[in-house]
Amino acid sequence: MDATFSASLMCMDFLQIKQQIEILNERIDSYHIDIMDGHFCKNLALSPDLLKCVKRISQKPMDVHLMTTTPTDWIPLVAAAGADIISPQAETINADAFRVIQMIKDLNCKVGVVLNPATPLDYIRHYINRLDQITIMTVDVGFAGQKFIPEMLDKIAAAKQTREENGYQFKIQVDGSCNEHTFKRLHNAGTDIYVLGSSGLFNLDNDLTRAFTKMCHNFSRETGIQRLA
Repeated sequence: MDATFSASLMCMDFLQIKQQIEILNERIDSYHIDIMDGHFCKNLALSPDLLKCVKRISQKPMDVHLMTTTPTDWIPLVAAAGADIISPQAETINADAFRVIQMIKDLNCKVGVVLNPATPLDYIRHYINRLDQITIMTVDVGFAGQKFIPEMLDKIAAAKQTREENGYQFKIQVDGSCNEHTFKRLHNAGTDIYVLGSSGLFNLDNDLTRAFTKMCHNFSRETGIQRLA
């Protein structure tokens, strides 16, 4: 699968959201939207209303990451707001995972699931075949700018091996510290989608156009894959 990039909206400059979306619309593959409830992780981030606003000025796919204790309260809201793929945390759905997966599909959205660093891949083995996307967190959830957890490379490689051995079609997305220091290792492990946050994109330059060009240069240098800015 080709490498693609998803911009993390929680890392944008909130005073320039419209301008930054317009810049990224010409460059990015999708948007990653973190919704937190302050309970599953001790932070608050974005909302269905913000998703709805972004949807008005972008046709790019919207990937919603639900860091919420009760994702079924949020799934209908984000679907109605324009989510294309909905990814609850695996830790929050395993009591009723099959109902949650069907709920998302019935709303005409793709199904993802997110694994915290301490949660093993085996945790989702009984429904991994039903997923469109697996997101592997390489930092603990809740806050931007954390240090990369290298132990997660084995989990990424295991997900890729599982996909290949069984003929599954899910994509492997990595969220957390995707940048010039980790691109090569993430690529070699089997990452398909890179969530770009502060260290990988937004803090590279005050001008977002230049920042994206720098990101592409970094990625191409580290992986050998040419990505046009």
